[in-house]
Amino acid sequence: MSEARRLCPTAVVVPPRFDRYAELSQRFRGVLLDQSPLVEPMSIDEAFVDVTGSQRLLGSGADIAERIRVRTRGELGVTVSVGVAASKFVSKIASDMHKPDGCTVIEPGTEPARLGPLPIERMWGVGPKTAPKLHAAGIHTFADLQQRTDSALHMLLGDAGPSWRQLAMGVDDRPVETERDPLSVGHEETFHEDVADAATLRAVLQEQCERVAMRLRAGGGLARSVVLKVRLPDFQTLSRRRSLESASDATLQIWHAADALLEAWLRERHGPLRLIGVSVERVDPGACTPSLFQDGGAARQRTLDSVADAVAQKYGPDALRRAGSRAGGRRTRRDGQDGPRPEAG
Repeated sequence: MSEARRLCPTAVVVPPRFDRYAELSQRFRGVLLDQSPLVEPMSIDEAFVDVTGSQRLLGSGADIAERIRVRTRGELGVTVSVGVAASKFVSKIASDMHKPDGCTVIEPGTEPARLGPLPIERMWGVGPKTAPKLHAAGIHTFADLQQRTDSALHMLLGDAGPSWRQLAMGVDDRPVETERDPLSVGHEETFHEDVADAATLRAVLQEQCERVAMRLRAGGGLARSVVLKVRLPDFQTLSRRRSLESASDATLQIWHAADALLEAWLRERHGPLRLIGVSVERVDPGACTPSLFQDGGAARQRTLDSVADAVAQKYGPDALRRAGSRAGGRRTRRDGQDGPRPEAG
């Protein structure tokens, strides 16, 4: 975006609508769950679906894929590309073959031939550092990788070498995992223009902490540490970490840690930021040692957080904000005029 604005200063930049994206993602997940209960989300707009047990009722994998495409276009107004195969890796490759709004079926037994002509850069794990190494060894396509022995690949790539050959052949026995807890929960924002004002950065960060804490509580996890992420105008990305005294899902505790990291950063480095974000390392409550002493202040914060969660669930994430957050000071009324919004201490 920074490069686009530099090349075309008069371009009209449409601001992102993350709440809308999350809404569509949930509706898309609903479409998938109607085909099978075995859905593994990979990102806001990607998922694996195991339809093995659905075929007797709903038809072949290709039939189900077409139903997903039609329903997504009709109900959500967006297109989706689907890959159908006997494994997760091959289905992911297939989904990228005919974008946008395409459906690609790779039948069992045809994987080596279908994957063979693809450039090796399509292999998971092959990036800017690994690709030149493979090219120097004469490996440019999946077919080149298929023809190498496991011992040769082990010498070239280490322990991962033989497994890469298996993937290149279309062999991937990983199951679809419906219950996979995220190791971290985060929220970040890239600014349209670099921001140097400390008050603005704190307000954005506080709003992000509220969203992260709310998602953490909704998922039943606790934060063990807080990470601040910043990106400089030259696109250098840096992070700072702070461990919490005890694992917590309290908004105020996460915010205090993030604010301390930001204050330390501002004392250390001066200048505008292109991006700011916060994330927490998530742990299960059962893995934490409970405190022997009750903290009255913590109990009050839990009550406040539960009220904020209930209001957000009923009226939306921006219905109630702390006074210092970006959304806490003003809101847009239905008539389009700005006015004061409720505040929570």
